[in-house]
Amino acid sequence: MGDASADIMSATYRALCEHGYADLTMQRIADASGRSKAALHYHYDTKEELLNAFLDDMLDQFEARLACESADPAERLGTFLDAVFDPAAEVTGEFPVALLEIKAQAPYHEPYRTRLREMDERMRELLEATVAEGVESGAFADCDPETVARFVVTLINGSHARNVALGEAPEQGRTLVEAYLERTLGVSA
Repeated sequence: MGDASADIMSATYRALCEHGYADLTMQRIADASGRSKAALHYHYDTKEELLNAFLDDMLDQFEARLACESADPAERLGTFLDAVFDPAAEVTGEFPVALLEIKAQAPYHEPYRTRLREMDERMRELLEATVAEGVESGAFADCDPETVARFVVTLINGSHARNVALGEAPEQGRTLVEAYLERTLGVSA
């Protein structure tokens, strides 16, 4: 599918931003893609199937943004926070609202829940490994890496909800996460 898949994912993103989850239709995605609705159905039988593929694509892109080859755990932690709190240029506008709408559908759509759980687990695993390495090397203060990872990911999720629901700037959430990490790990992230 290649280019067609990338074009459809991009159109899905644009349609989600413009219409939100509740008003998203295959026709609106087709309109955003410049393809016919029939062409979309050639690749995806249903809107849910297309959104599952979109969430998979989003997870792949997010994981690519989290990648950091640095041997320094503090640098990897900073890269992680940049990926979470300083989204890519194309992740702007109404997308955080649309993502929260998808999250709100997760209790009713197991495939959405599965993909969101995978994203959460990936963030926790990456954080836990980074913190464990930092503790082991002496770069970070002694702590329980699993607890730190779970707490930070919970703060990130809460920050996203506060951003969308209350208009709180992402920087406020990042400041809280950084303060927690500085107190817990003994270093600035």
